[in-house]
Amino acid sequence: MPATSQQEIAARERFAFGENWQRFLSILDESRIVRAEDSLCRMLGVSDLRGKTFLDIGCGSGLFSLAARRLGARVHCFDYDPQSVACAHQLRQRYFPEDPDWRIEQGSALDSSYLVGLGSFEVVYSWGVLHHTGAMWQALDNAAGLVAPDGKLFIAIYNDQGKISNRWRAIKRAYNRLPGGLRFLVTIPVLVHLYWRRTLKDFLRARPFETWRNEGKERGMSPWRDLIDWVGGLPFEVAKPEAILDFYLRRGFTLTRLTTCGGSLGCNEYVFVRTAAGKP
Repeated sequence: MPATSQQEIAARERFAFGENWQRFLSILDESRIVRAEDSLCRMLGVSDLRGKTFLDIGCGSGLFSLAARRLGARVHCFDYDPQSVACAHQLRQRYFPEDPDWRIEQGSALDSSYLVGLGSFEVVYSWGVLHHTGAMWQALDNAAGLVAPDGKLFIAIYNDQGKISNRWRAIKRAYNRLPGGLRFLVTIPVLVHLYWRRTLKDFLRARPFETWRNEGKERGMSPWRDLIDWVGGLPFEVAKPEAILDFYLRRGFTLTRLTTCGGSLGCNEYVFVRTAAGKP
């Protein structure tokens, strides 16, 4: 029998994503939700999602399922981590209690028997998730099969930096192997490494901590929770944009929007439209 997420976390092979997102909900407010809505509309090229079916693969905090529902979509979301599932339930109870148009389940992007029962959706969304499954290319393929004809697939995948990505993978393993009380020994050096130059520039421009305050702001996220997610995020896989493009072009998709992270660490964002059946 495959290991559960809790067993993988206990074995220090997986980061406790849901625990991190539970803490994020304590700071979630209207302004963050509105920014999440705006980011969805901007990338998808729409003003709302009224009447659309929306699948959120790996819903995490539940923020983008909430955003899609507020934009008018009929939402189905799932996550592998039961604490993330609990986050989505918490948000639905807070904003859309007993709503039949927002379904929440526990499931895996690698579980073909589960996915086949979901049907197809006009928008399939999975931001920063499929590279954490432990079998990214299988997960990417499974996601493709859930997109309806002429539907959109919006994904974000970590950029492949070669040897640098390998070093980050080692850092993530070190973080997860440490007891919780000692993980600051990894987090603080990473924080300094990633931000000291930009923070210095902010001070020189008389705009102290401007970069930090704006980190992830366009998506309504928290810079600290995103940092913890980055440092701890295991499993960890990466891909170059051309590999993702080729993968989906062969499956009958057309790229309509691409936002890269400029060759650095972080995620490249892709929006594809399913225009043909394609070949696996």
